[in-house]
Amino acid sequence: METIYLGIIIFLFALAIFDLSVGVSNDAVNFMNSAVGAKAAKVKTIIIIAAIGVFCGAAMSNGMMDIARHGIFRPEQFYFNDLMCIFLAVMVTDVVLLDVFNTLGMPTSTTVSMVFELLGGTFVLALLKLAADETGMLGFDDLLNTEKALSVIFGIFLSVAIAFFFGTLVQWISRIIFTFNYKPRLKWTIGLFGGLAATAIIYFMLIKGLKDSSFMTKENKLWVAENTWMIVTCCFIGFTILMQILHWCRVNVFKVIVMMGTFALAMAFAGNDLVNFIGVPLAGLDAYNDFVANGGGNPNGFLMESLNGPAKTPIIYLIIAGAIMVFSLATSKKAQNVIKTSVNLSRQDEGEEMFGSSAVARSMVRSTTNAANAIIRIIPQGVRSWINSRFKQDEAIMADGAAFDLVRASVNLVLAGLLIALGTSLKLPLSTTYVTFMVAMGTSLADRAWSRESAVFRITGMLSVIGGWFLTAGVAFVMSALVVAIMYYGGFVAMGAMIALAIFLLVRSNIAYRKKQQELADDDLFKRLQNTRDKEEAWQLLSRHVKQNLSGSIDFAVKNYTAITDGLIEENLRTLRKALGRVEDERKQHKRLRRRELIGIRKIDRIQAMEKNTWFHLGSNSSAQMLYCLKRMGEPCLEHVDNHFQPLPPVCIKEFMPLRDTLLVLMTRAENAIATSVYDDSDRIRQECSDLKREFSRLRRALFERVHKGEAGSIEISLVYLNLLQESEELASALRHVLRANGKFQGLTK
Repeated sequence: METIYLGIIIFLFALAIFDLSVGVSNDAVNFMNSAVGAKAAKVKTIIIIAAIGVFCGAAMSNGMMDIARHGIFRPEQFYFNDLMCIFLAVMVTDVVLLDVFNTLGMPTSTTVSMVFELLGGTFVLALLKLAADETGMLGFDDLLNTEKALSVIFGIFLSVAIAFFFGTLVQWISRIIFTFNYKPRLKWTIGLFGGLAATAIIYFMLIKGLKDSSFMTKENKLWVAENTWMIVTCCFIGFTILMQILHWCRVNVFKVIVMMGTFALAMAFAGNDLVNFIGVPLAGLDAYNDFVANGGGNPNGFLMESLNGPAKTPIIYLIIAGAIMVFSLATSKKAQNVIKTSVNLSRQDEGEEMFGSSAVARSMVRSTTNAANAIIRIIPQGVRSWINSRFKQDEAIMADGAAFDLVRASVNLVLAGLLIALGTSLKLPLSTTYVTFMVAMGTSLADRAWSRESAVFRITGMLSVIGGWFLTAGVAFVMSALVVAIMYYGGFVAMGAMIALAIFLLVRSNIAYRKKQQELADDDLFKRLQNTRDKEEAWQLLSRHVKQNLSGSIDFAVKNYTAITDGLIEENLRTLRKALGRVEDERKQHKRLRRRELIGIRKIDRIQAMEKNTWFHLGSNSSAQMLYCLKRMGEPCLEHVDNHFQPLPPVCIKEFMPLRDTLLVLMTRAENAIATSVYDDSDRIRQECSDLKREFSRLRRALFERVHKGEAGSIEISLVYLNLLQESEELASALRHVLRANGKFQGLTK
């Protein structure tokens, strides 16, 4: 039996290794998004600085918080087997849950997930113990410590609101001082700003990053506490002088601040959040050692009072954990995906929006706009003009491809560090994820990055992320509770099944993620288009983008027109459902791609944009029309087959199939002409499309005659066939417009 539990402990540590990788991928957004978004340095340099901070934080961490041992449950009331069920359920749930969020590119809190997993597992066992208690002496307070969970929930609300408010306020003040064209205004202000920022970062490192470090003795902590103001004052004076000297030496002080902030947040993350990844396995190891040291025996009769004592983590565990985190940070693609979400939502310029609009977001934008207009009317015109002059975004100094400038990146890091340090000093459980993300959202709002065209999408994205945080707590609680209940009643068999299920889900998730990344390979072209400032290069990239999308749309239409018509003729319900599902997905994709290309048109020469604008919209609208034809064609076919109505008569199939095949050939030829930019045959293709339209029209007249004579079969199949002919004719017409529009747009035809 001891061997089985030892195997469980080994598996817990194996999951901890994966959890370290997943956790770093998720929390990389906390300390890297500002540096990456502002392009303060090369990505490799940012990763190296963050990795050093992560390793230092992990190596100096005490590696263990009491929450994993007795912060949620009362260990003296639980048996060894009970805690093994809880620990295994927590790790299985945590790894799967965080991996799902990373795959979706959504930042979440490792602290909240662990707390609520422990809470969910303990809650179930507490209910079982209360039900089995014949004395009636036990209560929830004897088994469960709910105060920690409530403090985390309180921290969520507090950190979200405070971080967003102060992010908006501080960035607005910073922008008033520096403006977007900040270089001419740095003569004396940069020293003070740099001194204040560096002091805030040092204060953050002392209060948050190093407070639980292994070398911080009680005497050191007491000295820091007693001399905090002296340390802060000396740092402010020293760093102000240093930053002013660096500025005189033509060093970009903002970049120095961003790199310092990145290092500090990375170190604090590793030093304080390491427990979220290895705390539970270490608690399980201590429980196992105590169980074996006392002779083993009955695991359902050995109480775990020993976990009430403080834990001491060997330094080797901390070094290994730090090395794993550094390796994961440097190699994880999912970390880049999570960072992309945060950077995209705080981007200064317009670009591709990752989220759609929601009713709540639209309502918030409408209400906020009305309130802002009311306030603006009160402010004198002169004051309004002066404020607007400080927010001229066309003067922004940003690196090529940057999402925002170094001023905002500095404010993000400094303010996040200060708020986390303040929350720690007040003993409030502020999450680093919540604070850093909401500060970034607040600063982007203050910078007027949320225009009327993008605000609804940004707010929807922000609400989606916030909703994901609350979803994390609920899902973690329910999943962990369910897994604990299964393992408690199922014993070792259920534990083995849960382990196998976790492995299967993780493997499947990673395979699906790799496929998704391959499908998004074309994003590379748009990234180059979005980041370039060269008008000629922008035109070359835009023309390639438009060409690829139009040829891809025709290829999509060929495949799904075939599937829909075959599905009707063969009465294949599954084929029709899949085809319509693909059409709906393609319509959403088309909308996203069209927005991309509109952004690209703004990048090219203004006169050229005016010349190309008409043909761009004609091609895009005609491409969309092809999708609508497929949708209008497929829905009646699906309904007809699903109701098991009469099939398409042989006479209809015989007359329709030659025309269908001709249309497919024309679509293939048109696709090839667009893809290869060879338009020698384009006039002939368009003429043949016109001829084909007349043939479809002839079939419709023939159908009307058969209906009039009563020879067309049931009314239902006649309507479906009539619709099929009509939409096929429209498809041929749309194909003509796509071919002509792309030729004019690319300058290949006169």
